[in-house]
Amino acid sequence: MIGVGIYSAKRVKTLDGFFLANRKMGGLFVTGSLLATIMGGSNTIGMAGLGFKRGVSGSLWLLAGSFGMIVLAFFLAKKVKRFSLYTLPELLEKFYDKRVKLVASVLICFSWVAIVAGQIITAGAILNVLIPLSPPFFAIVFSLVVIAYTILGGQDSIIRTDFLQFLIIITGILSVFLIVLNRVGGVGEFMNRLPGEFFSFPVGIDFTGWDALSLTIMVGSAYLVGPDIYSRLFCAKNEKTARFSAFSAGVIIIPFAFLVTAIGMGARILFPQIQAEEAFPMIIQETLPPGVGGAVMASLLAALMSSADTCILTISTILTMDIYYPSFGRACTKKQILNFSRWMVVLVGLLSLFIALMIKEIIPALLLGYTVFCSGLAIPILAGFYRDKLGVNSTGAFAATIGGGGMALTGKLLGIKHCGLMGFIMSGLLLFVVSKMRRKS
Repeated sequence: MIGVGIYSAKRVKTLDGFFLANRKMGGLFVTGSLLATIMGGSNTIGMAGLGFKRGVSGSLWLLAGSFGMIVLAFFLAKKVKRFSLYTLPELLEKFYDKRVKLVASVLICFSWVAIVAGQIITAGAILNVLIPLSPPFFAIVFSLVVIAYTILGGQDSIIRTDFLQFLIIITGILSVFLIVLNRVGGVGEFMNRLPGEFFSFPVGIDFTGWDALSLTIMVGSAYLVGPDIYSRLFCAKNEKTARFSAFSAGVIIIPFAFLVTAIGMGARILFPQIQAEEAFPMIIQETLPPGVGGAVMASLLAALMSSADTCILTISTILTMDIYYPSFGRACTKKQILNFSRWMVVLVGLLSLFIALMIKEIIPALLLGYTVFCSGLAIPILAGFYRDKLGVNSTGAFAATIGGGGMALTGKLLGIKHCGLMGFIMSGLLLFVVSKMRRKS
């Protein structure tokens, strides 16, 4: 991966090259990069854990993402590409004003640092299975490698490494699924050895209809309006490529949602005494031959890298182009701005590492990021595409972003259930009510 970063570094001469791979990526690379980002190691480990605890209903995590991607492809992908911007907050400035852009930048940076931390936590756990030393030690090593190749080649190196990483990911998941199915004794034994409620969908064990609705909205919205997803669409060579890539990624992840969940269910049969998030690593450690196990470890690390690098560069791009450049960067040369963005990669990577060392569980880290982001920004972003028809304005969007995101964050800190759904509703109410009040004043 570092080698690809060195290769890409030679190709990166401009800001467009570093942040958006010169906006020339074809459908194969953009689709592969989207899939690698979506099928991140934290999603893989986390979903296997959900399968271990809840059965088939655990697949709803990625299925919600698939739904968000397909909606994006049909209704928004071409519009997103047409703007030809650097970041999602820039898009919000086009829709509303600089205030909304600034508060969105802060909210996205906070949310996505938590998501990077989830990748780092997972990396430490996976490497610790392979070499039993210390998860924090491996978390540090993983972070330094991702930071290194992201600094070198920016978006060009990320998209190229993502494509390679996705090929490794799908090979690893398919291999593990087939081996687990064989160890359990085939599909018939799989069905017989688990209680019937493990095959309930979309609700399941300790997972109500409200839980399913909340998860679908929070996770689906994170893919429908996610800054990491939009950064890929900005890199596409044209609008048709952007739409094709979003649709292809949304369809391809559907079978993998069920495969990863089934791996967790298999772990429940073979190792019922373990913790849920140990399901995937335990399968690797106890069921796979050494050579195959090493290959699957590589696939999981590839998945982690593909998500972490995308999120780190997304945040550093926002910090550079949406916060630093408007205030200080106009007097700087392009080389100075590029160097600043590379320092932001280091800062974001190290901050995420620090949070990862403080938080110990994967899904809570991811849900913190998704919930705060979606509650504050999903509705203002979607409404922005149809701003004139809906009659919304910048004051309403500003209130919606702060109110929705603030409610979700407060609820998460206080441990309030379905706080993301409440924040989502609050954001919508504030957007339309405040916009209407502003028009009358």
